[in-house]
Amino acid sequence: MTGSVPSVTHATAAGISYWRREGSGRCLVCLHGIGSNAGSFLPMLGHLPADWDVIAWNAPGYGASAPLAKDWPVEADYAAALLGFLDALGLERVTLLGHSLGTLMAARFAADHPGRVDTVLLGACAAGHGVAPGSPLSEATAARLAELDTLGARAFAEKRAPRLVAQPEARPEALARVTDAMAAVTMPGYGQAVRMLASGRLADSLRAVTVPVHIVWGTGDVVTPRTQSERAAEALGGLDIIEVPETGHALHVETPAEFSAALLACLNGTSAVPRPHNKKETLA
Repeated sequence: MTGSVPSVTHATAAGISYWRREGSGRCLVCLHGIGSNAGSFLPMLGHLPADWDVIAWNAPGYGASAPLAKDWPVEADYAAALLGFLDALGLERVTLLGHSLGTLMAARFAADHPGRVDTVLLGACAAGHGVAPGSPLSEATAARLAELDTLGARAFAEKRAPRLVAQPEARPEALARVTDAMAAVTMPGYGQAVRMLASGRLADSLRAVTVPVHIVWGTGDVVTPRTQSERAAEALGGLDIIEVPETGHALHVETPAEFSAALLACLNGTSAVPRPHNKKETLA
């Protein structure tokens, strides 16, 4: 495997836009975080087995994907959209990779549709805030939406994106990719995702999951601290957390080789995770 990014195709199915690198091996479906999109997983492609069928969706309301019908959707609504998407692609059983907000979606889907998932991989777990749908948003959550409206998406992203990367000065290409993805968020999709996070309950979903689950966290993550992954692990009976050193919240962008190696170690039943490096990434 190399650090280059193989060619991918872009299409839409069941109202969901996505990219795909087709292969005959394991089917990995990637679910991005709240300030991101399908393209955030592109840096990983050169570090995953070449025969894997790798798909990344733009969640409802992101990219060219249609938003959900509800103003305040919950995890199950995104899981239902994912089910329709997989059905449209004719995919019967997949491996799910959720990052941040995507961990809430992946866990709920696995809980609701265990026969459609062989393994769940969670990176930078977002625990959710657990408020009742329709309740007043917290001050911090409301401020997030107000800031996007006031600043505009580009300035909003330039302010927030550096927190997602542990070493933004040493990894400028990663920072640029994270910033560009966040600058592409639009309403109503972003607002729906913010509200889903507000009412999300990752631990509750994980308690209902019966397939294997693995949790990976970057030691420099200040957005979703280790305590959130610990709560997820506890819900699974004390699961081990695999750590990737010297990387932040956007570990799939900042250190894609090391994050990919951690995922492969989980799937292969080993614990070998190489240390990150600061060489330039080859990005699409």
